[in-house]
Amino acid sequence: MPSGRQVYGTRGEELAAAWYTERGFEVVERNWRCPSGEIDLVATRPGLVVFCEVKARTSDRYGSASEAVTPAKQRRVRRAAAAYLASAGRGRRRAVRFDVACVEGLSIEVIEQAF
Repeated sequence: MPSGRQVYGTRGEELAAAWYTERGFEVVERNWRCPSGEIDLVATRPGLVVFCEVKARTSDRYGSASEAVTPAKQRRVRRAAAAYLASAGRGRRRAVRFDVACVEGLSIEVIEQAF
């Protein structure tokens, strides 16, 4: 049985996926894993692929959601994104963007080109 934290994280990912869908993206992967790490969401539209790190928080007691995406986390996401793009030639002729989706309650803020 998933913990409350896992359920909240999943809900945050659902909100982020809806945010992208509402803006004309297709969410093609959720929780994509490889030896280099994990990507929470991969969203695409013609000419662009977005790798999104989702951070869901119940409060800012331990800092903001965006602060949780440390330089080390950014490196892991970049390595995983490179592995994703290399698999089956997924990155051909597409721009790449790294976003962070900050979720608190039912509120979402997506920081485009966060890193």
